[in-house]
Amino acid sequence: MFATRPYESVLMEEIAERAGVSRALLYKHFPSKHDLFAAVYREAADGLLDATELDTDTPFVDQVSDGLNTHIEYFAANASAVLAANRTLAGDPTIQAIITGELAVLRQRMIDVSGLDGSDRDRLAAVLTAWLVFVRVLVLDWLADRNFSRADLHAVCMGAFTGALGDLVPRIEQNRRGVHA
Repeated sequence: MFATRPYESVLMEEIAERAGVSRALLYKHFPSKHDLFAAVYREAADGLLDATELDTDTPFVDQVSDGLNTHIEYFAANASAVLAANRTLAGDPTIQAIITGELAVLRQRMIDVSGLDGSDRDRLAAVLTAWLVFVRVLVLDWLADRNFSRADLHAVCMGAFTGALGDLVPRIEQNRRGVHA
């Protein structure tokens, strides 16, 4: 229900009814709508992380593009939940910890699979932090307005990614090939 309706309009009573459980049982496991939402959002974030594992065999930019597509698909299918987590509950420390944790894992995976070290690794880390925030803000605006296509959203995000990385892209691919040569 969180995926398709604004957070404010979701009622615990409706959730219990739809799940086929008593309200008492639902409240026993989730004392509040916030607690239930946090559990659902945590599970979704973990699922997205599972779906976006990186490897050293596939080109780096291709993997980032595929992972971005996976995230955009999820966000589009669950727009109400994503907007609730990032706007309605933007100040909530539990929800923000889930979002921050997911972004940190994604960033670290990309850094680790890059094969970069030293100042190149530091530069990549800084670029990834900025890019992930950029993507988050742009996707939220897109979800709220849908004033351009999903393909355009993906293209803008990937253009920002490759543009910000600049000369690191060939270095990443060279290092990754060297790891497996």
